[in-house]
Amino acid sequence: FLGELPDWAHWRNEVFGFATADTSFHRSLCSYAGNAVLSDMWEMLARQMTIIFGLSAFGKPMEAIVEEHWELIRVFRSGKVGDMARAISDHIDVEIHKVDLARLTGLSTQTISIITNQLTADGLLLRGTPQRGRIGQPSVPYSLNPEGALAFGVKVGRRSVDLYLIDFVGNVLEAFHQTYDYPTIKTVREFTSAGVAKILATLDPALAKRIAGVGIGAPYEIWTWHEEIGAPQEELDRWRTVDLRSEIAAICPWPVYFANDITAACAAELLFGIGGDHIDYLYVFIGSFIGGGLVLNGHLFPGRTQNAGALGSMPAFVPGAQTGVRTPQLVNVASIYTLERKLRAEQRDANVLWQSPDDWGDDLGPALDEWIEEVTISLAYAIIAAIAVIDVETVIVDGAFPAAVRTRIIDRTREVLATLNQQGLSPFRLLEGSIGNAARAMGGASLPLLANFTQDREVLFHDAP
Repeated sequence: FLGELPDWAHWRNEVFGFATADTSFHRSLCSYAGNAVLSDMWEMLARQMTIIFGLSAFGKPMEAIVEEHWELIRVFRSGKVGDMARAISDHIDVEIHKVDLARLTGLSTQTISIITNQLTADGLLLRGTPQRGRIGQPSVPYSLNPEGALAFGVKVGRRSVDLYLIDFVGNVLEAFHQTYDYPTIKTVREFTSAGVAKILATLDPALAKRIAGVGIGAPYEIWTWHEEIGAPQEELDRWRTVDLRSEIAAICPWPVYFANDITAACAAELLFGIGGDHIDYLYVFIGSFIGGGLVLNGHLFPGRTQNAGALGSMPAFVPGAQTGVRTPQLVNVASIYTLERKLRAEQRDANVLWQSPDDWGDDLGPALDEWIEEVTISLAYAIIAAIAVIDVETVIVDGAFPAAVRTRIIDRTREVLATLNQQGLSPFRLLEGSIGNAARAMGGASLPLLANFTQDREVLFHDAP
């Protein structure tokens, strides 16, 4: 990685890319310690740190920032632990101060002072301990107050429904989960109503006043593919005339927002996971059905009809497929419902797939091995096809399965990719997602926060097709 540092010059006119390189540098420093706990802690902070690094690039020449990092390298190469500690202490300055904000925004210090004081009074910002020992008055750092805003997230899937409550920085405060054979509006409405009531019964009233809204993540056209999940067509057809947003709004006193479930998961990875470290990426989520999302230039790209990244509809490569037979889609071979069918064909209980997505146990046997092989072969071909069109630097894969299964899928997909002809394509990275099964519900919960506290809210809030 150190050999790539001079390439930071490539980002001289692109602040986000420069900040992403800065974040990657510090990730390398954490990994240099060989401490898995430290690296995990860094990943929790990386998204916010990228924003802070980007802000610092406005207040200091980028060449000077690169030189600071070369100085760190020189100190680390010396092997003197004391010098390393002092260098890191001098280098890291993670707080945003009023003077910094005034310089970055072009507003006067007095105006910034008024704004930050009001945001602090409103409970959205936390005032840190004044930093002394420098020339002039002590500087005061500010950070987001985790209790500044809360939001509910409802994930409606084809096999389960989830309700989450998260805080302003993405910490999960409460989570409820329920499985079913197929979704009905009655089940979703009753589950949401009961869960919200249970959470409010124990939530501090002061925090309850901070709830910004409810965000729903659900598939578009949830009534499709009824045969794949074994649901009665007439039951799923009822969804055709249902306005889910209105149904939930009728039982909640807060604003309600809606997004496609995988788009919401992609937003969660961007806001709370490793997505913020990458300027462009294709997002893949393997749930009951596989789906995808797309991030370009650090922003979600929903597409003309809010359906960009619809990977499930891509043709699937199936070794030995017969000529003249209708080509299956990726959803038919790389979705969890196909693993469910394999288990049931062996007369085994497949409910564990939906009841405990984070822990499938250790006894799924050959069915899991066969499924992973089928998923990764078709997924590798789909990734190559997507890269040929959108030319992103990163592909992130996550899903409603245990972390160990995700790692196996990533490792095997890399092996398959290595056997495919990639001539003419730019290099890209294949990475594990960092949120897992919670991504869709957390993404739903992020919708009210995006609507109330960001400028580019329109990305997620066009009407669904």
